[in-house]
Amino acid sequence: MGTVCCLCKFTTLSNIWSRPFSSILPSTPSRPFPSAASINHSLAFASSSAATFSFTWDDAFRISEPETATQHRSRYLQGFFHKVQLCNRAPEKQSEFLPFVIEDRVVGFIHKGFVEHLRGFGDVFIFPKDKYNGGPYGDFVSLHPMLKTAEERTSAVGYVVERLGEERIPGIRNELYPVTSSFGAPIFFSLERAAAPCFGIKVYGVQMNGYVELDGQKHLWIGKRSDTKTTYPGMLDQLVAGGLPHGIDCQQNLVKECQEEAGIPRSISINAIPVGAVSYKDIEGYRYKRDVLFCYDLKLPKNFVPKNEDGEVDSFKLIPVTQVAEIIRKTQFFKANCCLVIIDFLFRHGYITPEYDGYLDLLRSLRIGDCS
Repeated sequence: MGTVCCLCKFTTLSNIWSRPFSSILPSTPSRPFPSAASINHSLAFASSSAATFSFTWDDAFRISEPETATQHRSRYLQGFFHKVQLCNRAPEKQSEFLPFVIEDRVVGFIHKGFVEHLRGFGDVFIFPKDKYNGGPYGDFVSLHPMLKTAEERTSAVGYVVERLGEERIPGIRNELYPVTSSFGAPIFFSLERAAAPCFGIKVYGVQMNGYVELDGQKHLWIGKRSDTKTTYPGMLDQLVAGGLPHGIDCQQNLVKECQEEAGIPRSISINAIPVGAVSYKDIEGYRYKRDVLFCYDLKLPKNFVPKNEDGEVDSFKLIPVTQVAEIIRKTQFFKANCCLVIIDFLFRHGYITPEYDGYLDLLRSLRIGDCS
């Protein structure tokens, strides 16, 4: 990808740890948000990328009817908070991870258990015990100093990933993601996409809300993922979404994904508007997802009908935004990180207003991760 033009701060150990998710939730006793235990129990299927959950469009439409105007404003946002929590699990386990440091920059976090799998590759990884960045940080992981170039590092770490194989790193795709301390910073090397959570590197992606205005009401095109996909099969998804691999910028990637996932020609997709980003940090076992999603809006022609071209989407439906909001609030039908992007859309288009209790807390929670 090279160096992407973006002004941002580098990540260092002194600023990497941020407040836990629970610290930004509203503290009003009358607003009982779900506990972490209840989330992990009730949403085991949504937490696992390989889990299968069966429902139909009819199921989604039955649930999507908005509630009456008598609904309590003090409780309306609870369902949205719940979805944010799904993307930010187990913050209390962050201490189980060691910093992954390259050239004095933190590029990731590796679980102490996964570190043991790396110790047999002493010509690739080193494990210093030191006071880092002026503070008593202790152990961290780095690459062998003999690996000086991005190409050498990519090759060496790729060899380790290949040796560890599907047993340790499931879902290997032979797709490379850039490893950097922050967006626009120098790229230290490239890493297999499936290994990104194992090394806790930042992963960037693009997600687009495709909407249509009919009779003064906004509707969103929503996709239902193919049941044969290895990740989140059968779940609802953004019209267009994709990770940001090595060697392509956000707009180029979005145009490519628009064509592949929804059959949107470049003449239309080039009009997509960048509207910000959301971020999250999610811990599951040895895996640490630190994702930043760049959000786009695209107003589509009324007569446009998406058509998937890569086999990853089963079908599309055009749904009023108010009903999409209810599906997110009441179900786990959506792939979890898509909920953050759509909730952000609800804020920006005036569907979530300051009159709802917890408005600012929910707004802030959409960027809990290290959004840099």
